[in-house]
Amino acid sequence: MSDHQPPSRSVADRLRHALTAARSSAARRPVPWIAGGLATVLVLGSGGAVAVAAATMPAPRSSASAVAEQETRTPTPTASPTTTKPSSTPTPTGRTVPEKTTGPSALRTCTISGAASASGLGAFEGYVMNAKTGQVLFSRNGDKAAQTGSVMKTLTTATALAVVGGGYRIPTTVTKESGGAIALVGHGDATLSAGGATVYPGAPTLGQLAQQVKAKLGNAPVTTIVTDDTYWNDGDAWDPTWPVSERTIGYQPNVTALMVDGDRANPGAATSPRSTDPVGRAGTLFRTALANAGVAGAANAQIVKRATTSSDTIATVSSQPVSTLIGQMIPNSDNTLAEMLARVSSKQSGSDGSAASLTSVYQKALGSYGVDPAGIVIKDGSGESAANAVSPNFVAHLMVQVAAGAKGLGTLANALPVSGQSGTLASRFTGANAVARGKVHAKTGWIDSANTLGGYIDAADGSRLTFAFYAIGSSRAAALPALDRVTAATYSCGSKLTGS
Repeated sequence: MSDHQPPSRSVADRLRHALTAARSSAARRPVPWIAGGLATVLVLGSGGAVAVAAATMPAPRSSASAVAEQETRTPTPTASPTTTKPSSTPTPTGRTVPEKTTGPSALRTCTISGAASASGLGAFEGYVMNAKTGQVLFSRNGDKAAQTGSVMKTLTTATALAVVGGGYRIPTTVTKESGGAIALVGHGDATLSAGGATVYPGAPTLGQLAQQVKAKLGNAPVTTIVTDDTYWNDGDAWDPTWPVSERTIGYQPNVTALMVDGDRANPGAATSPRSTDPVGRAGTLFRTALANAGVAGAANAQIVKRATTSSDTIATVSSQPVSTLIGQMIPNSDNTLAEMLARVSSKQSGSDGSAASLTSVYQKALGSYGVDPAGIVIKDGSGESAANAVSPNFVAHLMVQVAAGAKGLGTLANALPVSGQSGTLASRFTGANAVARGKVHAKTGWIDSANTLGGYIDAADGSRLTFAFYAIGSSRAAALPALDRVTAATYSCGSKLTGS
């Protein structure tokens, strides 16, 4: 307020006098009045505006109604003595900073710096952007390529959708050779099932193949069963950077083009020990299926591993569509399907199906979505290798296309786990982080040296953000709640997030 004494005449009297003078002046000299008379009205009118505002201000509410509103709103922190009161509402996982009144970042007032500095995040890398505007809201080492863990499966999915499409089905065939030999030929369908319990509902079975063989051969005997996994070279079936425990515990098989039930010892268990010879196991199981189908001589047939010498196909089954396989792979983070989709994408793109081909295959496929894949390094399809190198920046940009469902990527968007509700995020985002339950759609990642999370967030302010967070070098017990906290803080900040 001003320290001056009130004028002797009322503000209203002064305003009426000014308007009368202005009308007279305008009638005599209309053009000069615009510059002179209007300025007079504006100067005096400012005082009138104060008077009008004071006259029209609603009466104060009763103390009871004020208390009622306070109890139904999320409380805000006390403003700093040296700043204005924040206009946004904090949550248990976020911290607001004073809102700026000028400059291009006036609306970005919320920081996640505290959550992003938690020790549980280890060597933290993070990147957040506004999916609608493309504005980068936060980056901490966000351009640094690093190990992704199973966030890699989102790149594998996008690559498969670009190369083969969601409707593609992976075949398994049987060819007839001379001298009573038949060959079981794999093309990368790890879901091919022995016919009992399976973690891949709806998968094709060896029994279906065996029945077709019986129908073709009639009473002709089978003396030899050839197992052919030469669709790609199995010399790199096991990446040297993968811990052997991934196979013995049961997270990862040898990556061969022919296997049954993902080479699981227990086909009905997602995590089940795998063998050192998935091709040999497939041959044994096929022999049993042939015998059960009544194929003459099958029970005593010799099993030989080699390429088939025939193109005479007498039986064929196909996997479920790739879109269905993605729906089985992403929520449960199935390494087996990821490796198969990676190698099949390589072969179908015209490459050789090797692990060494994946970087170039992925770069070409991912570039079709309008993102820049230069510099990414792909060692496998599952993300098991710590030698993979993809920046959070790249993942966040890819997720803009995923969240929009561009070019078939809606298949991936629909399969992503949802915070506190589904897949590998079903049991996460608890306690204070529960504010973001149901709002985070993201792929989790976990290897010995890193825990990761990447996807998109439907934020508290209605904006959609895409992000990737890597916690490198910390324990899983420490990393998971820290990742949930920084993600929940990002949800709370929404488009007001600032990286400063």
